[in-house]
Amino acid sequence: MPYPQARTEILIGAERLARLRAARVLVAGLGGVGGHVAEALGRAGVGRLTLLDHDTVSPSNLNRQLLALHSTLNRSKVEVMAERLHDIDPMLELTLLNEFLQPDMADALVTTLPLTPNHSLATHKESQPLYDYVADCIDSIACKAALVTACHRHGVPVISALGAGNCLDVSRVRVAKLNQTQGCPLARELRRQLRKSGTPLNYPVIYSDEQRSSPLPHQPAGGDTPGRPRAVNGTISYMPALFGVMLAGVVIRQLLEGGEGIE
Repeated sequence: MPYPQARTEILIGAERLARLRAARVLVAGLGGVGGHVAEALGRAGVGRLTLLDHDTVSPSNLNRQLLALHSTLNRSKVEVMAERLHDIDPMLELTLLNEFLQPDMADALVTTLPLTPNHSLATHKESQPLYDYVADCIDSIACKAALVTACHRHGVPVISALGAGNCLDVSRVRVAKLNQTQGCPLARELRRQLRKSGTPLNYPVIYSDEQRSSPLPHQPAGGDTPGRPRAVNGTISYMPALFGVMLAGVVIRQLLEGGEGIE
């Protein structure tokens, strides 16, 4: 069987590759950003990944999401991602959570490993922190804030992807602490939510300081975006991918070197 990380070992050495193989990382959200995060982590040699997403692949994903093909439409994102990762590296240890992260389940998510792929987070009892790193690629601001708060509460390093929509300029994408961001509407709202819970804001994020173009006006609920009416952001192929590989790069560097984020 081919050794997927042979070239990685040349770069980082056998000892540090073994450190990646022993690491456990949660990727929360497998959309435009999260799919690229999961694949970059898996290809680099992170040995144990938990994948969380409740969604299925839809036609509107085709312009930017790694998992979106006509052959995967209407399929579970976690299942498609798992198949892809095991096709890259059959030795990867994967835990699949095909469910929506309710805010009140965030503590259970970061402290408890499901007994089976279909075991609900709602049934878990709290234990010790489970992950070496959490990659937050969630769209919902309430769920995002709850996950970050839970990570800080339990001492789990976390990094968030912020808004990649309505952006075109790759040169404006940054790695920064949340309290250093400028010009990102999602960052502004996330800071507001985290202040309510007293959660520190000095943790790493990927964001763009590009001035955004305007979204479509609020559209009726339905199709790919069930629930209340909402504005629809424009997207392009490369921007979520850039956010994703940058985020994965931060996680991998921190797993190799230690620490919780950028200085």
